[in-house]
Amino acid sequence: QVRLVESGGGLVQAGASLRLTCTASARTFSPYSMGWFRQAPGKEREQIAAITWDRGVSYYATSVKGRFTISKDNAKNMVFLQMNNLTPGDTAVYYCAKRGSGDYDSGQYDSWGQGTQVTVSS
Repeated sequence: QVRLVESGGGLVQAGASLRLTCTASARTFSPYSMGWFRQAPGKEREQIAAITWDRGVSYYATSVKGRFTISKDNAKNMVFLQMNNLTPGDTAVYYCAKRGSGDYDSGQYDSWGQGTQVTVSS
């Protein structure tokens, strides 16, 4: 069983930056990939970034490309999301999630954190 905990959210003004952290607690931790998602009130959940655990191949949604950067520290079981040039449209609850194990891509995200609130004022 894997526990994921997000941190680093907060209230900031447009143009500011935040760095989110996802920390995994497990006896062993070797996901196929890790992802970041967000959900705003009245909106469907949106995947914004992902990274494979072994090679570090990354993916970004068009809505955040060029502003957000996903990274990881395998030794510390941590994933980060650097968010720059934030706008009110980025206001949402941000979640990290795990997908698969080792070389096995399960095809879905099977573990989720509790989320951290990001609010951007104009």
